[in-house]
Amino acid sequence: MSELVAGVDEAGRGPLAGPVAVAAVILDPQRPINGLADSKALSEARREALAPLIREHALAWHVEWVEVAEIDRLNILRATLAGMARALRALQPAPAMALVDGNRLPPDLPCPARALVRGDAREPAIMAASILAKTARDALMRELDARHPGYGFARHMGYPTPEHLQALRRLGPCDAHRRSFAPVRELMAPSLLD
Repeated sequence: MSELVAGVDEAGRGPLAGPVAVAAVILDPQRPINGLADSKALSEARREALAPLIREHALAWHVEWVEVAEIDRLNILRATLAGMARALRALQPAPAMALVDGNRLPPDLPCPARALVRGDAREPAIMAASILAKTARDALMRELDARHPGYGFARHMGYPTPEHLQALRRLGPCDAHRRSFAPVRELMAPSLLD
């Protein structure tokens, strides 16, 4: 059997609200999946069609959530890197190697790893992780939209769009908002920051 290589990617580092989703995927070379690409290059319908195929055909996959409290406590980069390490540790079978999208490797990885800039456009396992992370996070943001009406989470997925910023000014932050991100922090009363 060939060496098990996991692809790792995340969705949701830039938004003002919601967790980051980190996915790790080990593809099965005997069961290739046609149409893999960077999730940002695919339509929502195509991502939603590919996600169940990835879950069904992969040797292993895991989606790890990096919650808002952890993001606010550690900062977005450190929290995302910690989530990547947890996602890799959760894979069964364990990978012999990890390919991580980006230019930074998480500390304390359970296996050797390489960072690949634009890996989500170059490496099928990272493409698969990108799709799983994006579809999982989008589904969660639709749930948050139902729980916190008025912010438009189902439309902008928590990103700082004009609609979202206007809703933040009108309604104030909800518990899904990242207090450590400047646009949210600036709208909070000083007493809430303690």
